[in-house]
Amino acid sequence: MDTIKLTLEYDGTAYAGWQRQPDQPTVQSVLEKVLAQITQTSLSTMAAGRTDAGVHALGQVVSFRSEKAMTVSEWRRALNGLLPRDIAVQAIEVAPENFHPRYNAIGKIYEYQILNSPYRSALNHHRVWHIPKPLDVAAMDLASNFFLGKHDFSSFQCSPTDNENPLCLIERCAVTHKSPLLVITIQADRFLKQMVRTMVGTLVEVGQGHRMPSDIKGILQRADRRSAGKTAPPHGLYLVKVLF
Repeated sequence: MDTIKLTLEYDGTAYAGWQRQPDQPTVQSVLEKVLAQITQTSLSTMAAGRTDAGVHALGQVVSFRSEKAMTVSEWRRALNGLLPRDIAVQAIEVAPENFHPRYNAIGKIYEYQILNSPYRSALNHHRVWHIPKPLDVAAMDLASNFFLGKHDFSSFQCSPTDNENPLCLIERCAVTHKSPLLVITIQADRFLKQMVRTMVGTLVEVGQGHRMPSDIKGILQRADRRSAGKTAPPHGLYLVKVLF
C-alpha cells in the first residue's frame, strides 16, 4: 500500500472550507469522491491544515493511502481529469509510509491580498479584500514587526476553540505594496484558528489610523481577543506553502 502525497491548488469560493461536513460542499469531500471513482474504494484523506470557507490554497498538502497500482503520472492525470476546474493537483509523489501532512509539517506560509483602490475588481472580487480608502502601508509594515518572534496569540484566535497551546513562532511578517495590490505574508511554525485573518484585520486598522503600530505589542500581552481588530474576510487569504 502506497502513501500518496498531493500538493493541491484550489479556489475556495464555492466550498465550506477544506474539512468534510454534512450537507456542505468541501474540498475534502470532492477529492474523496473523485478518489472513490478512481479506486472503487472509500479512501480517507489528511491535510496539512483546515482552510476556512472561502479561503484559497496554492500549496495545500494532502495525503492518502491506496493499494491501487498506479504511477504518480497516472494518479495526476486521473485526478486532474475528474476534479472540478477550481481544484487542481500541482504536484504528486509517493511519500514514506508514516508521512502525515499535519504532524510532519514544521511551518506554513500564508498570504493575504488587499485591493487598495477606489475601484473594485469584477474579476477578482472573490480573491481579494477590497478597501477603497488609502492605507498607510509604512505604518502597517512597521506594526507587522511586532508580531515577529514567539508570542501568545490568544488575542488573535477566534473562539470557541479546543486549542490548548496559544504559543506561535512568527518567522516572517511583511507587508508589500505593488499598487493597487497590498500583500501581507506571514510564516509561522503553527497558526491558531483565524489567526492570520485577525492579524490582517488589526494591521488594516493601523493602516486606517485607528491604531498605532506599537499597539500590537500591548494586544499580544493582553491575550484577549476583544483587544485585537476585526477578522478580515476569508476570500483574501491563501495558503501558499507547507514547510516540511
